Amino acid sequence: MKRSEFIRNSLLTAGAITTGAGITNTFATEKPSPVVADQVFNLDYAPHQGMFENHAGKNFLDQIQFMYDSGFRSIEDNGYLNRSVEEQEKIGKLLSKLGMRMGVFVVDSGDNWKTSLATGKKEFKDKFIETCKKSVEAAKRCNAKWLTVVPGFYERNLPYGNQFANIIDAMRAGAEIFEPHGLIMVLETLSDTPELFLQKTNETYAVCKAVQSPACKILYDIYHMQRTEGDLIKTIDRCWDEIAYIQIGDNPGRKEPTTGEINYKNLFSHLHKKGYKGVMGMEHGNSKSGKEGELAVISAYRKEDAFL
Repeated sequence: MKRSEFIRNSLLTAGAITTGAGITNTFATEKPSPVVADQVFNLDYAPHQGMFENHAGKNFLDQIQFMYDSGFRSIEDNGYLNRSVEEQEKIGKLLSKLGMRMGVFVVDSGDNWKTSLATGKKEFKDKFIETCKKSVEAAKRCNAKWLTVVPGFYERNLPYGNQFANIIDAMRAGAEIFEPHGLIMVLETLSDTPELFLQKTNETYAVCKAVQSPACKILYDIYHMQRTEGDLIKTIDRCWDEIAYIQIGDNPGRKEPTTGEINYKNLFSHLHKKGYKGVMGMEHGNSKSGKEGELAVISAYRKEDAFL
């Protein structure tokens, strides 16, 4: 049996279970939609390493093939920059062969999760620039376009305006490196700790407007923004001209859509109507373990992607 046929049959079985088998449920008011496991989604969702390892095994290349067979056409790999050159090239070759896109990887100099660029200290800026240059070469190996940047924590000993100016200065330096190569650093607004300099979309929007470069845009992570500000659709519309990349995760729990409070079908429909053609990073865990949990992730995306 072909892998895609196995996935399709497994999903159909899972669908029958979750809908009470349909035939015996005489009180059902909604018929289950047919699941086509290898059909390409309406939006470009991007899984990451480990999300389907129970089906595909530990090898990341095998996992990428499984993602493709399941209908996905992009991947994310936050830790890609720290992989060996050989591994980066293998990933790039497979993506090219399958016609898949590389989503974000993180520009990580080791200073993302501490007080760094907001201080204005030369040592942090120099290290950031060095990592940006390294990231350009890594991006070429997998034809990547977007790179995640986290400017770090607040410097509590400086006024906010000075910190903001220091962040702008560093981001302009990064944009100067990426722009000639057609690369886009996407600044991620996060909810993990109140020490992070960027916590709300309007703050990141202001940074991008100040940098004034097509190489400096917003990574809009729906999970994080539901936690810090809510009002998702209005915020997306308000900052739309600076949003270049989107990530997904339900809240609470940061698992797949349908496991929390966010109306993802409505959000996906809204993004589709706005003409979004970028990658939708699946920046979340699986709500259930094992193969059952992996099929549940695919089923959730099939359900929420059925908005047309």
